[in-house]
Amino acid sequence: MTEITSAKRTRRFATKAEPKRALELAWGSASDVGRKRQVNEDSVVALPGVFAVADGLGGHSAGDVASAAAVTRLAEKARARSRSGGLLDPKDLEDAFLRACDDITLQTAGAAHGSGTTVTGIAVVESDRVPALLVFNIGDSRVYRLRDGQLRQLTVDHSYVQELVDAGELAAEEMEYHPDANVITRALGFGEAPPHDSWLLHPEPGDRFLVCSDGLTREVPNAEIAKILGGDASPRDTATTLVAAANEGGGRDNVTVAVVDVLEAPTTGAAPETA
Repeated sequence: MTEITSAKRTRRFATKAEPKRALELAWGSASDVGRKRQVNEDSVVALPGVFAVADGLGGHSAGDVASAAAVTRLAEKARARSRSGGLLDPKDLEDAFLRACDDITLQTAGAAHGSGTTVTGIAVVESDRVPALLVFNIGDSRVYRLRDGQLRQLTVDHSYVQELVDAGELAAEEMEYHPDANVITRALGFGEAPPHDSWLLHPEPGDRFLVCSDGLTREVPNAEIAKILGGDASPRDTATTLVAAANEGGGRDNVTVAVVDVLEAPTTGAAPETA
């Protein structure tokens, strides 16, 4: 398990074009091996500019190496951009994933079946001259947003059961209980860096975002997740509570979460929201 975080967990982001129209975020993260696994193959990065979770694929060799490669390369991009305001370029994500894929191939060369990882998260980017959020995803880890008490999943799983839901052959609420719920259709690794999905958001003050591995969503119902996110606890304490809830629910898998609060956000008028 690789955890890349910063001692300071708040930052104000602004562009050179509109320095007074800022985006201020606060964040925290937590991870645990769970109650059934011996090794934590999840990894997390929570640095100014990028907040992401990677879930090394269970049953494959060196899943922890794969997830570490994903968050390490994302962390490199965030640190490089930190000196110039902390906003990433969307192309940074593609480059990070390509480099991570090369790392995975090199570091797991002796693994019989190769290795891979999911990776999902949020990057701070520029849109319409102000800071915005870019949600990205490969695999079945997820990003959610809590706004006005309503929890909404922003990412779409790359999984067999999601394809069944899309085809009308399975109800969404049955996804977590399907015998093939762990079969994903896209992953970073195994010799390739597949395209990632992305959604551009202009957040509002009071929004709370959750980035998590499926070790959370398979143990804790959405209603309980929304209740915990809706509390007054800090992002870090909220992340810890969510991890504890997953373990209390059974803890059958590693569980990793990052919680990101929007403290201040620029007004944009008719903001484009594609998630």
